[in-house]
Amino acid sequence: MSSKKTENPNPRRDFIKKSAIGIAAFTIVPRYVLGGTGFTAPSDQLTKAVVGVGGMGRNHFEYEGTRVVAICDVDKKHLEECVPMLDKGVKTFGDYRELLLLPEVDIVHIATPPHWHGIISVDAANAGKDVWCEKPMTHTIGEGKRVMEAMQQQGRIFRINTWFRFKDAFYGMGTTVQPIKKLVDSGLLGWPLKVTVGKHTGYDWKFYWVGKDNLEPQPVPPELDYDTWLGPAQYKPYNVHRVHQTFRGYWDYDGGGLSDMGQHYIDPVQYFLGKDNTSPISVEVDAPQQHTDAVGTWRTITYTYADGCQIVLDGEGRDTDVPYIQGPKGKLYPGFKSDIPDLERKLAAFPEPAPQLTSFTDAVKTRQKFALNEANAFRSCTIVNMGMIALKLGRSLKFDPEKLEFINDDAANRMINPVMRAPFSI
Repeated sequence: MSSKKTENPNPRRDFIKKSAIGIAAFTIVPRYVLGGTGFTAPSDQLTKAVVGVGGMGRNHFEYEGTRVVAICDVDKKHLEECVPMLDKGVKTFGDYRELLLLPEVDIVHIATPPHWHGIISVDAANAGKDVWCEKPMTHTIGEGKRVMEAMQQQGRIFRINTWFRFKDAFYGMGTTVQPIKKLVDSGLLGWPLKVTVGKHTGYDWKFYWVGKDNLEPQPVPPELDYDTWLGPAQYKPYNVHRVHQTFRGYWDYDGGGLSDMGQHYIDPVQYFLGKDNTSPISVEVDAPQQHTDAVGTWRTITYTYADGCQIVLDGEGRDTDVPYIQGPKGKLYPGFKSDIPDLERKLAAFPEPAPQLTSFTDAVKTRQKFALNEANAFRSCTIVNMGMIALKLGRSLKFDPEKLEFINDDAANRMINPVMRAPFSI
């Protein structure tokens, strides 16, 4: 493959050397504002590069107004499988930092395991690229804060790849989120509200994403750069169950069904509760003791806000007749059914939710924030990461949503910015 980079006999030494130079040192001018040779007008297609093409990445090669010009993966087989799926001339890389140096790339789509999301997002912002990132936004609270800062410092456009706050039927509710937002804003349910997210309200926590606590070391396949796949995660011997499709079962890289589905389920709740600028003040867990490496299951995770609103993540589905939302004045059940008489007529008297910018390509071209951007995505991802920390520690926690730290809990606060394996940093 002529566009593939030459194999480096010492990739870790090269990583340290390049890190010392730093992507942030480059002077960046977005390609679509340059003009002259190679200029593409804002009305034309934007170009994108995809980092991580083993699963979600290859499923998102196409989205409106863009075309893929480069892909990157640490598994050579993934690259070989994807090249025939793309236009001739697409460049392939094993090191995402080389891809970030391409002047023709407008957008970087990050579809790696979550433990890489933060580092690549920050490096992409510093390289003058806009970012479309798979969920969860980041693997830790500290990484999320750094991504938010980098996007704002560099003036980049960011999108997390979950969309239920602005389109599509919202799981078991039988409607988009907008009527739910209108109902909540109307006050007809009263306040504070309790939202229950579980199988009886239309949600699947995917408890098959659990790890194994007895993995035997295996030889690393020749096509896989396992050291780079691990990246900032602490070194663990290779086993096929630790990587690719089953990585979600290990704390070092993801967090099971909570991390996999959490932002899909929780981000719209943040939106319709009006909590995009804050976080819960506590998280309570009811779960078996978790293994230090392998993710397990849980019964309930309960988040409480300063005003008394709650989000309850129901892992076992104990209550078969639980409402999705309940308040002191009424309840809302799946299928948008309510115990409030004549709800449709009453809701008609209230204004619709404010419009949102829901085209990522339009956001990139106009430099306006996307509906689900680095700021509100950080807050919904923080909820997911609060839950993972509480599960790993096996206890309930108090949280300061302004300082973004746990209250009087050093062990929990160390998990906000866990130590990365050298030489990786964000």
